[in-house]
Amino acid sequence: MDHFKAIIGQSPALDALIRSARIAAATNVTILLNGETGTGKEVLANAIQKSSPRARKPFITLNCAALPESLIESELFGHRKGSFTGATSNTDGLFQAADGGTLFLDEINSLPVSIQAKLLRFIESGECLAVGDTTPYMADVRIIAASNADLSKQITDGTFRRDLYFRLNVVPLNLPPLAQRVSDIELLIKHFMKQFEREHEMLAPQFSNRSLKVLKTYDWPGNIRELRNLCERLCILLAGKIIEPENLPSEYNTNLPSLSLPQFTLPTAGVDLNNLEASLIQQALALAEGNRSKSARLLGLTKDTLHYRMQKHGFIVH
Repeated sequence: MDHFKAIIGQSPALDALIRSARIAAATNVTILLNGETGTGKEVLANAIQKSSPRARKPFITLNCAALPESLIESELFGHRKGSFTGATSNTDGLFQAADGGTLFLDEINSLPVSIQAKLLRFIESGECLAVGDTTPYMADVRIIAASNADLSKQITDGTFRRDLYFRLNVVPLNLPPLAQRVSDIELLIKHFMKQFEREHEMLAPQFSNRSLKVLKTYDWPGNIRELRNLCERLCILLAGKIIEPENLPSEYNTNLPSLSLPQFTLPTAGVDLNNLEASLIQQALALAEGNRSKSARLLGLTKDTLHYRMQKHGFIVH
């Protein structure tokens, strides 16, 4: 079974990511997933685990931002009876629970500096020390970590250890934001609508071409998670309907006037279409200050299509 099929999309950026993930999955190497919130880091971590030699062993997830500093050490490494107030018995940590398997540390950028040294020690030696104990224990656990922040900046700020970063960053996998995967939006919508149609036992709505164009020009600050939530909302509220731009929440409709009004009137003398296209590309790049993802959205194109047309018109492409 191909567990990477759970990651929906066919964009070049996603294809390259999955190729690298497949190779890394077959090893025991430590992996660092980088990407904005909502880009699917946990889905990718699951696919890596299920495709790895540790697939039949435990897969445990910890969100490092979800626990206070006073509890996270005990959660990871365990504690001994009497080591702190409320420690009424010896308790194993997640490293013991995940022994032989994989521990996914989400939002590793939120891990307190005081705990980072103990995590580094574990990665280097497999050695753990429970809170309140003097004798370490060994655990065989693969680490997959994920960050939604720039760890290099945190290293500069002194909130993340440089040596731990290098230990985690053996195989870095960078998940692209949804705004850079415009060609995948329609595939993701179909996937989510089928899922919610079964889950809620409702006839899924259909998106018109105009509404799809609106969604493809939206910035998606919440990435795939935001798109999933939108699909579920529309499946429930507009079951069986045709979704037009007017049916979308207001934040998605910033481009609606430009979709309904003509942007160009063909002069009676005609135009040179090649020159017009080159001029529009040049204007879009200027408005977006050279950012190709933004330029592509301004033109209603995918980034790959923009790249092709830039080459066609002789723009310098790196």
